[in-house]
This record gives sequence, C-alpha cells and structure tokens, in this order.
Amino acid sequence: MSTEINRVFILPGEYFISKQPHIISTLLGSCVAVCLYNPKLKFGGMNHYMLPSSPTQEKSGKYGEYAINVLLQFMERTVGNLSGLEAIISGGANVVSNITTGAQIGPRNIEIARQILKRHNIRIIAENVGGTVGLKLHYQNWDNKLAIEKMDRTVMNGSTIAREETNRLAAPTFTGPAFQTPAAKPSPFAKPASPVPPTTFAAPKFPSHPGGRIKVLVVDDSAIVRNLLTKAMADEPDIQVIGAAKDAYEAREMLLELGPDVITLDIVMPKMDGVTFLKKLMVYYPIPVIICSTIAKAGSAAELRSDKIGAVDVIDKDSLNLYHGMDTVKKILIPKIREAARTRVTRKTKEEVAGI
Repeated sequence: MSTEINRVFILPGEYFISKQPHIISTLLGSCVAVCLYNPKLKFGGMNHYMLPSSPTQEKSGKYGEYAINVLLQFMERTVGNLSGLEAIISGGANVVSNITTGAQIGPRNIEIARQILKRHNIRIIAENVGGTVGLKLHYQNWDNKLAIEKMDRTVMNGSTIAREETNRLAAPTFTGPAFQTPAAKPSPFAKPASPVPPTTFAAPKFPSHPGGRIKVLVVDDSAIVRNLLTKAMADEPDIQVIGAAKDAYEAREMLLELGPDVITLDIVMPKMDGVTFLKKLMVYYPIPVIICSTIAKAGSAAELRSDKIGAVDVIDKDSLNLYHGMDTVKKILIPKIREAARTRVTRKTKEEVAGI
C-alpha cells in the first residue's frame, strides 16, 4: 500500500531540509536554488535565494552566501562532516529585461553557488542554469531526483512584446528517474524563512488561473495590515494569498517568482510609492490591481489618479474597519478580488502614464 507523499513549497528566502522523504517545490526566475544531498544516508534539502550576498552582512536566507552555508551546516551537524555530498544548481535565468542594472543578477547568483560549493569540495552533479525563462522545480529529497518545468513567459522590452513559448503541459524533464512513492511517512526538522528582498523592477507574466484559485499578492508597508488582509482571504476556497510584500521592490520579485492574478496595493510606502509602482505595472506587467490605501478617499486625487493609471478598483482602507474583526473586510474586499480576477487589464505606454 503506497504512502501519501508529503510536499513542501518554499518561497524566496526560505529553505527546507529533512531526513524524511519530501518533494520540495519552488519557482525560480533570476533566483537560484541549490539542492544538497547525502547519498550515504539518502536525505537532502533545498534553498531558494535571490541575491548572491548581503552588502551589510545580513544573515538571511534571501542571500546565497548565507543560504548555502545554512544547508551545509545542517548536513555537517547531522552527519559530522561534509564528505561525499552532492549538489544540483538550478535557476539564474536572465528574466530581468527592462532594468539593465538587474541583468547580471542570475549569473551572479549562479557563480556564488559554484564558489561556495567548490570551497567545501562539494561535487556538483548537475546544473540547470541560465536561459531566459523561469523554472518550476520538484525535488525528491530521498533520492536526489529533480523534475524541472520551464514556465511560459512574456519578455517585455520597452513597448515591444515578444512571446516565448514553452510546453508547460508536457511531462517535466528529470535529472533522474520519475518520482516514486517513499516508504516512510515524512516529518520535517527545519524550515526557517526570511522576508523577500528588493532587486529591480521588471517581470514576466505567468499564466493566469484557469479554473483554479485566484492568486493574490498583498503589498503594504504595515505588517499588521498585511497579516489582516491575508487572514481575511484565508478561508475563501477560491482565493489564495501567495505572498505579502512590504514595498514595491519585494513585490517586484514576488511577481517574478509567483505570478499572482491580483494585487492589493498600498500607496504610502517606503522606497517607491504605490502610484509610481502602479505606473510601472501598467507599462511592464499589466495585472489587475486593487488600490487599498487610507489616502484613497472617494473623490480624492489619489483615487482619480489610480483609476486613470489603470487600477481596477480603489478601496479606502479606513472603510474596511481592519482592527474591528473580519466581517467588514470580507464583505468589501472579497467580491472586489473576484471581480478583479475577471478583469482584462490593458497595457499602457510610458507616455500614457507619465503625465498622470
């Protein structure tokens, strides 16, 4: 009798490692994932990092220099040494096509993995790196097999749109035999996580939600508001909050990695205000956006600007009564999320949004 496989999905900045059998999945753009495996004890783990190293020496899973060493430390602590370990490197695609400062993020992420693994004499048995499309990974941590799907995307270069087709419906390619059901019931022993960091703005469009749940990205600089909006949508069978970002730069990376269907967006935020971010979205990544802000009162300049730029709806955050239970939030927000998911958003040019 087969045992149900335990599956884990890790987000940018997270890692997962277990002695018990798991399928660990993630989505990669310019980010990189390193799978690390002990062939003697037959277990392993995977991370997902976004940048090669921290300029401030921050200890966070979003940086490869830290994230890779964390996996190595778990292995060394568990086994006693790093002898015989095997590694697979994936990701680092050149998907950041509009902002030239981000063009080398993928190659730098790949290189930091190679350097650290070489430093510790870890054998790299496979690489699935580079290219111009994102990857979806499914890693079997009990036998070191990795299934890879290439993701459809739209490459945006100014006002020119070039479509690159890949076959997402075909069987994924593997670095080894197809998945097999493990004999033991799994249980994890580690899954630390970190928030998602900034890079640059530009992202490919992932396929929408044909018949599935509406994927929502919440963008707000207040952790309390992010948590409350997420909680309000948590019980809806047709809605899934796939990420929560504290600023536009975190949101940009989550767009790239997670492909949401709808965004809720605050206006007053650090680094880049919501109106500026909305303009970039309408030019480079047209997607249904619901503005949710305390300054977006009915008839206000913020509401009118957001509407002209291309927001599908505008909510005065005060009207949600966020700090007085979920009833009002659900009553107002949930129908708007569903309506937004059915809305087709038209791409704007830079000239169209510049003067708004």
